[in-house]
Amino acid sequence: MIKKSVYFFSLLLAGGSLLVGCSDDDSSDNPGGGENPDPEAASKYIITATPTASEGVADYILTADDLSQGSITTAGNGIEQDGTYRYYITTNNKFFSMLYGQGNPGAVTTYQLDGESNLQKLSDFQTETVQAFGAVNDDILMIKIARNAESPYAYWYQVNTESSTITSEGQINTQELANKENGELAFFSWITQVGDKVYLPYFTIKGCCNDSFGTEYPDEANIAVYSYPEMELETIIHDDRTSYIGRYFDNGLSVDENGDAYAFSAAVATTNGELSSTKASAITRIKSGTTEFDDYYFDIEAAAGGAYITDHIYIGGGKVLGILKDEKTSAYATGNRLAIIDVYNKTLDWVTGMPAASTILNITKGMDNLVSEDKSTVFVGVTTEEGSSIYNIDVAGVSATQGIVVEGGLVTAISKLEPAE
Repeated sequence: MIKKSVYFFSLLLAGGSLLVGCSDDDSSDNPGGGENPDPEAASKYIITATPTASEGVADYILTADDLSQGSITTAGNGIEQDGTYRYYITTNNKFFSMLYGQGNPGAVTTYQLDGESNLQKLSDFQTETVQAFGAVNDDILMIKIARNAESPYAYWYQVNTESSTITSEGQINTQELANKENGELAFFSWITQVGDKVYLPYFTIKGCCNDSFGTEYPDEANIAVYSYPEMELETIIHDDRTSYIGRYFDNGLSVDENGDAYAFSAAVATTNGELSSTKASAITRIKSGTTEFDDYYFDIEAAAGGAYITDHIYIGGGKVLGILKDEKTSAYATGNRLAIIDVYNKTLDWVTGMPAASTILNITKGMDNLVSEDKSTVFVGVTTEEGSSIYNIDVAGVSATQGIVVEGGLVTAISKLEPAE
């Protein structure tokens, strides 16, 4: 039987912190982008997978030409990462490997396809521990977030993806930002670029009192808006129609082609260890050029027959692939059902052709799945008791077909790179 993945948020409760790490694979030591690129060189899909044969093992980075068929294995294949619990981001045609180091500083490792479509390591550089990161312009913005009321500061770092260096850093007093009478802290769920601004959705936490991640304010949504690259606070966008946006280490904000930002709430705030929000899981909106929620409201629980959204990835044209779960059991439980959500028309259609929800052990996090260039397909990692595969979701047909089988590994991220010029 495939073992269930140990998730970042469960590690959080054990007191860890996100890090960024490097590979020991000697074959990846040469930087990509040779002088004479092969004109026949092609793009590659990047698949990361955690081997399932034993506990506490590192992810492997695998490459594939096709996600619709065939198989690939972690046995004797790919680039083995050093350290367990990896997370990834692809931006500026580079793949960044990030290690959850449980409090120990590490390295950011950058990969790129060379002129012959081989995955090569470009660089390593040191970073602080962080709990949120996202692409902003040509940077990666990282934030180490306070969770203790005695030291209420979040520290941000701007990493230039061209030079692979930290170019600027600063701090945010999260207690002042939250501005709560009981002294709760703002805890950012994720980072999203909206226009030329940085939007930081946050929930508030006590940071003390044997209920560190609990709140006395479970029925509100807040977004701190910062200028970039200055990182100066401009305003706070507030709404009381939903609970907080996103979840710990889950993106809850997506921007469409019109520049409108859609906010997704799972409504899983807790107080003293119990789910406490009275709001429904729902979607709200901030129109382009404004800094306030408008009157748009889409009740996901009503549309999904009581299920709620735990994660999502924006596809295009108002379409979203939602990851949903039938019953709320905790703030950290992940979904096991897929649906195509049309935020423009307020419709939700369940994806057919998927394994039975009761057999699904893991679905790759929303932001770690891949949307095809033509927006017709979403590639999603799915693990059942039978093993792991990448399912190809036909957006128009709202249906899934099993694609490449990933033998011996639980899929943690899917991406794509073009050869360096």
